[in-house]
Amino acid sequence: MSILTLPQPYLLFLGDSVDERDAKTAMGLRDWAGDRCVGEFALATATITTGLPRLTPAAARARGAQSLVIGVAPAGGIVQPNWVPALLEALRAGLDLVSGMHTRLEDVPVLRSAALELGRRLIDVRKPRQTFPVGTGRRRSGRRLLTVGTDCALGKKYTALALARAFNERDVPATFRATGQTGIMISGSGVAIDSVVADFIAGAAEELTPDAAADHWDVVEGQGSLFHPAYSGVSLGLLHGTQPDVIVMCHEAGRESVHGLPDFELPSLKEAIEVTLTLARRTNPGVRCGGVSLNTVTLSEEAANALLERHSAELGMPCADPIRGGPRFDELVSACLGA
Repeated sequence: MSILTLPQPYLLFLGDSVDERDAKTAMGLRDWAGDRCVGEFALATATITTGLPRLTPAAARARGAQSLVIGVAPAGGIVQPNWVPALLEALRAGLDLVSGMHTRLEDVPVLRSAALELGRRLIDVRKPRQTFPVGTGRRRSGRRLLTVGTDCALGKKYTALALARAFNERDVPATFRATGQTGIMISGSGVAIDSVVADFIAGAAEELTPDAAADHWDVVEGQGSLFHPAYSGVSLGLLHGTQPDVIVMCHEAGRESVHGLPDFELPSLKEAIEVTLTLARRTNPGVRCGGVSLNTVTLSEEAANALLERHSAELGMPCADPIRGGPRFDELVSACLGA
């Protein structure tokens, strides 16, 4: 199996960003891989911070950093020309460059030339570096959980990370399996599944979640949504390839239509679970839903608790916000494990 592995620890690059929303990658790495981030590096005009030490590339290298990660993504996902001197500084300090941007680092001539001269790597996470076979549908040993969603961008990655951490805290062996660029940077390895040619998505998912010990769980970061007109294909390939024993349905409180496509209403949680289970049974007839992960970031604690209780009663299964944690999340973890 040829799965992308990243050089760690990281130095997080914030560019010249003044909007924290543009720094989701850096913030995600801070929250979930803080022990593998030595600090941050930014241009003088940047106004945001991860709260990590502000270091030069040379100082970060002296502290053990192996790569600089571009932690911001402005509109269009383009490497900005005014970033290039800072990126060159990182290469000269002995750091590889890691990017999840749409612009490929190797397509920036000065970076390509410098990396070649200095023996440094330019790692574009979204660029496939391996070929995958078509899916076989062969059943594999071990256990698998896949986070799925009613829509895109509502918490599938954070849910998978929280569940994997909770499993390990209960001494249940579990590995977070990343399928998107930020998840890969957090875990240090994975497959950017939306960059795989469609015919091979299921095969890539199979290789990402190979045979394992009977008690080991692969907790897989979901992508897209079966109910999104643009991204359903990657979601179905991932569903069939991972052959999950358990799915967790993710949703954002208050979201009623597809993100970016307001003419398409979202299904109810009940319908979303039923459709997903029906499709998942094609490669794993024993699949079940462990519960619902609800993103309640826009709600007060009182309103969130009331909504979680209502959904749990209506669906007859645990419903929790992993970020809020607490007894509801503990119940979701137990249900996923079949406890």
